[in-house]
Amino acid sequence: AGSLALLEAPTPKQDAFLVQKLRQAGAIILGKTNLSEWANFRSDNSSSGWSARGGQTRNPYILDRNPCGSSSGSAVSVSANLCAVAIGTETDGSIVCPSSVNGIVGLKPTIGLISRSGIIPIAHSQDTAGPMTRTVADTAILLSFLAGPDANDSDTSSAKPQDYTRFLKKDGLKGKRLGVARQYFGRNELLDKLMEEQLQILKANGAELIDVNFPGFGKFSDAEFEVLLYEFKHDLNKYLNKRGGKYKTLTDLIKFNEENKDKEMPYFGQDIFLKAEAKGGLEDRAYTLALLQCKIMTQDRGINAVVQQHKIDAIVAPSNAPVWLIDLINGDSPSNYVASSSIPAVAGYPNITVPAGFIKELPIGISFFGPAFSEPTLIEIAYAFEQITKARRKPKFLPTYT
Repeated sequence: AGSLALLEAPTPKQDAFLVQKLRQAGAIILGKTNLSEWANFRSDNSSSGWSARGGQTRNPYILDRNPCGSSSGSAVSVSANLCAVAIGTETDGSIVCPSSVNGIVGLKPTIGLISRSGIIPIAHSQDTAGPMTRTVADTAILLSFLAGPDANDSDTSSAKPQDYTRFLKKDGLKGKRLGVARQYFGRNELLDKLMEEQLQILKANGAELIDVNFPGFGKFSDAEFEVLLYEFKHDLNKYLNKRGGKYKTLTDLIKFNEENKDKEMPYFGQDIFLKAEAKGGLEDRAYTLALLQCKIMTQDRGINAVVQQHKIDAIVAPSNAPVWLIDLINGDSPSNYVASSSIPAVAGYPNITVPAGFIKELPIGISFFGPAFSEPTLIEIAYAFEQITKARRKPKFLPTYT
């Protein structure tokens, strides 16, 4: 979580379930990476990639640009070739955004495909771990080892392990019907130009493109935040109690932050913590109604509706616009920013981002997302696109853009 409060907690006696699976597969675990403290869920004015434990993570392409978050260190370490692959976690955008702005591949899988046990939570209805790699092939390899059931995560009970490398097909675009999510266009001229070029590449290599719109687009943001506040308080208290240590509740963390303002809150406060603390339990009607609205807008009237209506295999959208400057005074300040992570994140459905090109030395990703457990189809599409475009370039570690 990047918080100094957890330094006093006892060292866990065992690895998280997914780390156990990686070790069993022969992986060498180098360590943990920096992240946005509390997964960007402490303050509305936070700077992505900053934590009291690790300081500010930087974008390896242009060092004064933000790395996005919250899985900032995972993305940067992969992009900068400090490791072969990494694991990130996402509630909404925390795998997809840092992957795309740091020029790598990131897969936010279907909820229930990969175990969350041992991972510090925000919200059980949206949280998941996922691969962050330099290539789609590495993502498929990593997913093959990570996917599967865990007795300590009931959502994974129906997860079936399989070899996802079977879906690495160079002709994976042929015959695919792709819905172009036009609601993410029209906000950034340079991004639109780049994306239109990528759409033509998809079309030229066998994909059929159909413009689509989401009926629930932009109508669930408040409900999502409400759900996250409720679940954060409930899930974090449960995690802290199980882990042990001096701080056992969100109340304790708020008090710790106040008592250690100079180290924990030199740049931004804990307004989101306070909002979460004010919430009741998961039996509250406000929570159940917000959760229902989220699922209706993103599943029934979202991805499910669009896929069924247009008989498409997946949806394509820009992952991100050029990332903003690091700003520890005002926090993240994305101007004309575009992010397409929320609908699949709230739905609990898979979303993969692949490098698509550059705007003024900054990486841009393209996202493919679809219904629950459509990872095989998304990997086919993403791999074929990657092999055709080969858009990724190594970072130059430029100090600034001039």
